[in-house]
Amino acid sequence: MGRKKTFHYPSQTCCNWAKTPLFIIITAFLVISCVTTQEPNQAIPEEIETTQEIIQEAAPEIVPEPAAEVVQEIVREVIPEPVKEEVKTETFDPARISQEYYISTRDEVQQFIERLNQVIRSRNYEAWRAALSPEYFSTISSPENLRHISELPAMRTRNIVLRTPQDYFIHVVVPSRANSRVDDIEFVTMNRVNAFTINPNGQRLSLYALEKIGNSWTIINN
Repeated sequence: MGRKKTFHYPSQTCCNWAKTPLFIIITAFLVISCVTTQEPNQAIPEEIETTQEIIQEAAPEIVPEPAAEVVQEIVREVIPEPVKEEVKTETFDPARISQEYYISTRDEVQQFIERLNQVIRSRNYEAWRAALSPEYFSTISSPENLRHISELPAMRTRNIVLRTPQDYFIHVVVPSRANSRVDDIEFVTMNRVNAFTINPNGQRLSLYALEKIGNSWTIINN
C-alpha cells in the first residue's frame, strides 16, 4: 500500500499567533515603538536656534541692584565732598611786642583805670557797668557769685547779703577798687592785657583783665 500523505491547511498556520498570550504581544509592540521614535543626538532645527538667539538679544539684561556701599561711592563721585580748609592760627608771642608798644599800651590802661576810679568813688553804678563786658557783668551778677561773696567772712561779720549786681558794686567794688593803681601789664594778645598792681612788699597782684575794642578798653573775664 502506498504512504498516505498529510496536508496542512493554510488557515491553521495563519492562525497560530492567536494562541500567543496577549501581554507578550503588547510588550513587543511598545518596544518596537520606542526604538522607532527615540533618536539619540537629534539635532535642533535651525529655525529653533535662530528664534532662541533673537529672544536672548531682545530680552533686557538683568542687572542686580548695587549694594549700599556701591551707592554711596556713586554719590560721592557725583557730589564730591567739600574740601575742608585748614584754619591756621598763629600762636601769640609776647616777645614780639616792642618796647614802644608796651609803654603806649600801659599808658592807655593807666588812664582808663584812673577814670574808672573816679566813677567808682562817685558811686556811679551805671557808668561802672558801662565799663564791663556783657560776659563779665553776667559772671559777677550771677546768683552763685553773689551767694559766694555773701558767705565770705568780711561780708558775714558786717551782716551784708548781696542780692543784686548793684549790691556787689556798693559793698565790694567801691571799698576795694576806688584807688586802684596799674604798675604793670602783661600781653595776652595784641589787644588783650592783664593789669597788675605791685604792693609795698613787691608782690604783683592781679587787678583787671582788659580788652581794647575799637578805641576803648573794657573789663573782661580773666
